[in-house]
Amino acid sequence: MKIIKDPVHGYIEVDDTVLPVLDSPELQRLRHITQLGFANLVYPGANHSRFEHSLGTMHLADAMCRQIDLDDDARRLITVSALLHDIGHGPLSHVIEPVMAEFAGRRHHEINWLLAGDEMSDLLNHCDLDWREVSAVIGGSHHLSGIIHGDLDVDRIDYLMRDAHYTGVPYGTVDGPRLIRSTVLADAGIALDESGISAAESLLIARTLMRPAVYFHHVSRIATRMFILAVTEDLTAGGRVGDAAAMMRMDDAACIQHLLHSESGVARRLMERVHTRNLYKRALYVGETEVNTAALEAEIGLAKEKVIADEIAEAAGVEPYEVLVDIPPHPSLMSMEIKVRNRHALIGLDEVSPVISTLNKTRRYQWRIGVYAPAERQSVVEAAATDILHVRKPTKQKRLSV
Repeated sequence: MKIIKDPVHGYIEVDDTVLPVLDSPELQRLRHITQLGFANLVYPGANHSRFEHSLGTMHLADAMCRQIDLDDDARRLITVSALLHDIGHGPLSHVIEPVMAEFAGRRHHEINWLLAGDEMSDLLNHCDLDWREVSAVIGGSHHLSGIIHGDLDVDRIDYLMRDAHYTGVPYGTVDGPRLIRSTVLADAGIALDESGISAAESLLIARTLMRPAVYFHHVSRIATRMFILAVTEDLTAGGRVGDAAAMMRMDDAACIQHLLHSESGVARRLMERVHTRNLYKRALYVGETEVNTAALEAEIGLAKEKVIADEIAEAAGVEPYEVLVDIPPHPSLMSMEIKVRNRHALIGLDEVSPVISTLNKTRRYQWRIGVYAPAERQSVVEAAATDILHVRKPTKQKRLSV
């Protein structure tokens, strides 16, 4: 048994049979992959890694397995799956995800190719686990997947608690122990006893408040889009699209250094600006009441955003790389299945909690489309973007303080 001191959960125990998996190159690589990408440009303490998060997720998964009284074999399957669930991340975690999907044809949760490799499959066999079953748990197709991949999952509990701790933002406060103690195993999978409704609501509130404060903070988004364009320019301008898969397996430092010495001048300039926090500014930053969201939702994706950016750049008379368009997907509706014991049935949390509908409206209100440009280009890019995106001017009522 190995004991690891964690700043969020205290002491984490790692069983001897799991230690070889913990020490594997795929897990140890996560020490050098930041959890929150460029959030440290806003919150200097946000330098925690995917490795810490994986340990925390494993710890909470073990606690939940014990709460619902799973046997040792099932508990080992879930805890090892929780430990491995993020090994598919590329440099800077979610920051590089769109490039990974566009050029490498996969996302971070698609890890069969890693689990099926000789070294990892041998390690899993040593734990009496089959990589296919581990993949099913991580992918969400296993009947116990809800522990780490569902409405109420330990992955989410850990990252909210951990991200709040390292950023210093108080909005991520979640009563993780209460949530786990209220977890039950129903025929349909993982559910929540009605005694945990308040704790579940606190998790959903935390998710909602952390979005604009941390996960979608405009400074982080700007740095992310500059980085994405730098990677794209490096891969395409140098004719190195075939190297995309290898780049996705770099750690943060290797990828940043590669871009700082890229064959592409645009990639070098963009990465230098991000590296020194000399970021683009918001030329346009508007919500769904000011743009045609139905039309823009069809434009989500790197290629389509680049087409819009090029059109704005041409209209503004600036270089194409001086305009970045950021159209995030609309947040999905939040819901959660809970078990109400006095009815012996599963009902949606939104049926007993008025908080859910309010939070879903809030999440849609938080959505923003961004157009970013160097400070000296802001005004001309704003004018061009306003015209091309048919931005509606806010009414007088919208401008009044509430």
